[in-house]
Amino acid sequence: MPYLADTNILLRLPRPADPLYAVAQQALRTLQRTGERVYVTPQNFVEFWSVATRPESANGLGMTPAEAEAEVARLEPLFILAPDDPAIYDEWRRLVVSVGVSGAQVHDARLVAVMRVYGLTHVLTFNTADFTRYPDITVVRPQDIVNVP
Repeated sequence: MPYLADTNILLRLPRPADPLYAVAQQALRTLQRTGERVYVTPQNFVEFWSVATRPESANGLGMTPAEAEAEVARLEPLFILAPDDPAIYDEWRRLVVSVGVSGAQVHDARLVAVMRVYGLTHVLTFNTADFTRYPDITVVRPQDIVNVP
């Protein structure tokens, strides 16, 4: 079962003090150890950079661009990159119109479009509600992989 990691997984990995750090790291390791393929998209890294370089006072990580670059370089080898493809836009456009997506949810719809274009079936996320409107996507919480509440 191929997985796409939501950006909220990546955002936990550079912060050992984050309460969800251990479960994110353990879930990723468990999937990879059992032979599951875990993908990300360029969008994940764009979103990561945005949050990573935003001040902590604005719900960011407060990293400098150099720190963010070092972290992205550390994260990249942990995942398989599903590159941007023109078919992603077409699928995203179809999704946002057919499902009536608006606001910040358009970013999650694009992740679903990537999943559909690449045949990915599962999304690993802490925000399960963001993906429940897509019946062909299996939403998996990291807690469910490592069997913690």
